[in-house]
Amino acid sequence: LAAYLFMSGKERSYNLVFLASCEEEVSGRDGIEAAIPLLPHIDVAIVGEPTGMNPAIAEKGLMVLDAEIDGVAGHAARNEGVNAIYQAMPVIETLRHLRLPKESATLGPVKISVTQINAGTQHNVVPSLCKMVVDIRTTDAYTNEETLARLREAVPQCRLTPRSTRLNPSGISPDHPIIKRMTILGAKPFGSPTLSDQALMPWQSVKLGPGDSSRSHTADEYITLDEIREAIATYIALLDGLNI
Repeated sequence: LAAYLFMSGKERSYNLVFLASCEEEVSGRDGIEAAIPLLPHIDVAIVGEPTGMNPAIAEKGLMVLDAEIDGVAGHAARNEGVNAIYQAMPVIETLRHLRLPKESATLGPVKISVTQINAGTQHNVVPSLCKMVVDIRTTDAYTNEETLARLREAVPQCRLTPRSTRLNPSGISPDHPIIKRMTILGAKPFGSPTLSDQALMPWQSVKLGPGDSSRSHTADEYITLDEIREAIATYIALLDGLNI
């Protein structure tokens, strides 16, 4: 692809930068995050994740929260203490049914899931603390910080501490020249539920690449030769006709 674009001799209204980085699967700090300060100004990025060569114009972010709910320790045989597990139950129900006011046009509502819970030290002691882990799949309707603020308002009796807020959701307008060009080429824009390096990019981006996302993280993950050939042809058609 790069060789074709270079050898064609065609003048374009943009400069093309190619970046191959590591640690995408673990969102590590030695991957694209380390490369960003070394790059020139970027107007828009194409992320080569498997999308069947349809443009993902929005991508969910990720935020993992450690939650703590207090109780008061007491003997289980007597009517004493405040059971932190019971205190946690309404918090879980609130988070389970919580719908934030704004919803993404392409990704829908923010997805909130309580995925781990731990409390108690022994069978005859009323637990004074209940700990939970909450998995939040954020959308382009809110930043991670805004989502966290909404959740804290909804469950003020619960301490919510983010492990990180750096994996933000992303979105690009359907009217962007890249998306319009892909639509002309017959592609169908969609919202992606999976995470990629887009979460760490401070500029606009679209996810567009060969292969099927459902094959990711499987034992025999693969991309066919025909998919690669199609991708090269699509990238050339996209970049040759692009005017930004």
